[in-house]
Amino acid sequence: QLQLVESGGGLVQPGGSLRLSCAASGFTLDYYAIGWFRQAPGKEREGVSCISSSGYRTNYADSVKGRFTISRDNAKNTVYLQMNSLKPEDTGVYYCAAVTSMSVATMAIRGSWGQGTQVTVSS
Repeated sequence: QLQLVESGGGLVQPGGSLRLSCAASGFTLDYYAIGWFRQAPGKEREGVSCISSSGYRTNYADSVKGRFTISRDNAKNTVYLQMNSLKPEDTGVYYCAAVTSMSVATMAIRGSWGQGTQVTVSS
C-alpha cells in the first residue's frame, strides 16, 4: 500500500518559512515521482508541486513558484517541501503522495492519502 507520512506543519506568521517532510515506510520512494497537494478550508484539494523519481525534474503551481522548493533524499527515503515567504492563502492541510505524472494540475495519486500536516499562516 503506497501511503506516505507527512510532517513539519505548524503555525507561522506571514513571510515565514516551514519545511515539510514526506516519508515512506515499508517501501522505497526511489521509483516514484512524488507530489505535494494542499486543501484549504472549503476548497478542493490542489496540486502544489512534484518531483521526478531521480529528482532532476520539478514542477510547481503558479501560486507557489519562486517561494516553494521541492527536493528529495532517496537515501533517507524522504521528500521535502521548503516553503518560504508564506502567505495566509497558503493555509491548509498538506499531503504528499506518489503520483502518476509530472503535471501539477492533473497528477493523480498512486495508493491512498495520508493524514496530512496542517499549515496555518496567520499573524
